[in-house]
Formats: sequence, structure tokens, C-alpha cells
Amino acid sequence: MSNTIEISDFSLPNLDVFARLTETQLRNRLEPEMGIFIAESTKVIGLALDAGCEPISLLMERKYIAGQAHGIIIRCGDIPVYTADRSLLAGLTGFQLTRGVLCAMRRPHLPSVEEVCASASRVAVLEGIADSTNMGAIFRSAAALGIDAVLLTPSCCDP
Repeated sequence: MSNTIEISDFSLPNLDVFARLTETQLRNRLEPEMGIFIAESTKVIGLALDAGCEPISLLMERKYIAGQAHGIIIRCGDIPVYTADRSLLAGLTGFQLTRGVLCAMRRPHLPSVEEVCASASRVAVLEGIADSTNMGAIFRSAAALGIDAVLLTPSCCDP
């Protein structure tokens, strides 16, 4: 089971991943096997767990521990679960947690371009997409259009 940690200030170095590291620092291009990404919402976290991604820690509003995030907490095993009320978390992250739950996860090994394209007949290639909202809209559009694979250049933000 999880290790629930009530936070009252933001000085814990373990909170850097949620508040003080840039996307580029999280991605860790020099050592991609050490890279981290942030999954937001119980649905996205569940999909990442289904895909074999390794959770590192969770950050959530207190009310979600026994509520909508309970199953995710159990699936993540013995990892830190940092929690506080909504206003305190907004001060840490700089924004309201729109889905209430964030999970820092290790980046999975990515397949090669050849592996991705081997069975795909329709491929979208994205370059320089820097806004995650736009990235999400593009992925949803690609799915609606029957695109089999999406390739991102290093200049793109995380999907």
C-alpha cells in the first residue's frame, strides 16, 4: 500500500518533479532511460500503468485518496502519495489540478521509427508542437481520422 505524505510546504526535493523541473529536464535527453513524465487524471494514469509504465510518486487532492484515486493508489503499490487540499496544491504546481491527480512515471523504452511504422499504413509526423493542449487535439484528430501511428520529433512537447 502507499505511503501517504501530507504536505504543508513545498521545500521537499521530491516535489521538484511536480513543480520545479521543466519538461526538458523531466525528459532527460542525455539519459532517456532516466526520463520522467507526468500523467494527469486517474484515466491517463491507469492507461500508463496498463502500458507497463513504472509509477514513482503521486500528487493529489486529499479528497481523492479514498475516492476516485483509490484504485490507482492500490495499483501503484508502495510509492509516496503526496497530498494536501486544493488551494495548497495550486500554490505548488502554479495551477489548479484539473483532474485532481498527478503521477510521476518513468518513461518507457520507445520503439524505433522502423518498429512503429512496420505495421502502420497511415502515419502522422509532428514537428515543433510546443503546446500540450494542441498536442492533445492533434492526437484526438489523428485517432478520428484512422491514423495508425504518430511520430514526434524531439522539438515536440509530451503528448
